Amino acid sequence: MTIGVGGSDFGTELAAIRNRRDAVPPIGVAEHAERVERAQARMRELGLSALWLDGTTNLAWLTGLKHGQSERAVGALLPANGPLAYLAPAFEVERIRTMLTLPGEVHGWEEDEDPYALFAEMLREADVSGGTVALDDMARVFLAEGMRGKLPNHRYVASGPVTSFLRERKTEQEVAILRQAMGMTLEIHAAAARALQPGVTTSDVADFLAAAHRRAGFDAGPAFSIVLFGEPTAYPHGVPYPQTLAEGDMVLIDVGAPLHGYVSDITRSYVFGTPTPRQREIWELTKRAQAAGFAAARPGAACGGIDDACRGVVVGAGFGPGYKVPGLPHRTGHGIGMDVHEAPYFVKGNAQPLAPGNTGSIEPTIAIYGEFGIRLEDHIVVTESGAAWLTQPAQSVDDPFGLERAA
Repeated sequence: MTIGVGGSDFGTELAAIRNRRDAVPPIGVAEHAERVERAQARMRELGLSALWLDGTTNLAWLTGLKHGQSERAVGALLPANGPLAYLAPAFEVERIRTMLTLPGEVHGWEEDEDPYALFAEMLREADVSGGTVALDDMARVFLAEGMRGKLPNHRYVASGPVTSFLRERKTEQEVAILRQAMGMTLEIHAAAARALQPGVTTSDVADFLAAAHRRAGFDAGPAFSIVLFGEPTAYPHGVPYPQTLAEGDMVLIDVGAPLHGYVSDITRSYVFGTPTPRQREIWELTKRAQAAGFAAARPGAACGGIDDACRGVVVGAGFGPGYKVPGLPHRTGHGIGMDVHEAPYFVKGNAQPLAPGNTGSIEPTIAIYGEFGIRLEDHIVVTESGAAWLTQPAQSVDDPFGLERAA
């Protein structure tokens, strides 16, 4: 029997979960203010006059205002020189003021008024009469088109060279939150493994994961939850029907939740019972592929080099080639932060160099339709000299959570 899998139940494991939300503090006002300074310095470096942030993760990351997007224009305008200002429907202005982390005038537009005309007026007030305006690259097309239409003499570009560039380079505090979130989710993974019994359904496990993340002190329940048993583990994003656990099944669980706005994301694959030679072979191959990806992660190396390293191990063992199944059917990693998938992406052909502060997953998957699949997912932070794991990878097919090592 695989060590750490089975022998308990969901009630016992849920009762043992402790709230660890306050183990690290959230991002404070000082760091948000520093982000604004960094953004303005970056804008001046790129020759940008102003930056529009829609109600997206970019807005929350930079200013601390978590509003979300709707059919109405809500967001913030940051000139390259000058104070932050906000735009919102007039009936939302007072509520927005209570939600602000960073101060700034909140400009309101009535329901029968044109919000894009007000945006143009805000630019004029900020002394941005021309030049290049960066529009939030997560904004909806209708909003971007509306803003362009009111200021045809301006040039417009996507915000990525400012917003993504800065968000990809995590501060020590951001890394600390991610490390804590990942560790908490990994502990919940181990609890779910202990609670498995024959006859348990994937829905039962998903319900436990949701309750456990809330009990542990995450901002909310899981942002996503993939639970698979047996042959469906071969499908990276799951199947639309529940499964019931049986002896000998491969188990794949991929789950994460937000802590102080930053999302965890851990996948573990293991056998309920005793691994067969075939299951052992593929698990160990996946483990070697993940280790190769980690070894390729160093500052200055191409993001695509992580994918090349992982895929090289898999193809070298006779799978693929490329993205063909049986084999590794998707990229081997993605950046992570306030969004579960964000830049940089570890995909073949991505020549973007890794930089200190980059965080992201290394998650090779070997999918064998008709048999099973295995994914091992942990995250790294790129350092000045290489990379460091945010969580320790699975130890072995016989002891995935390293319980013998801990003892």
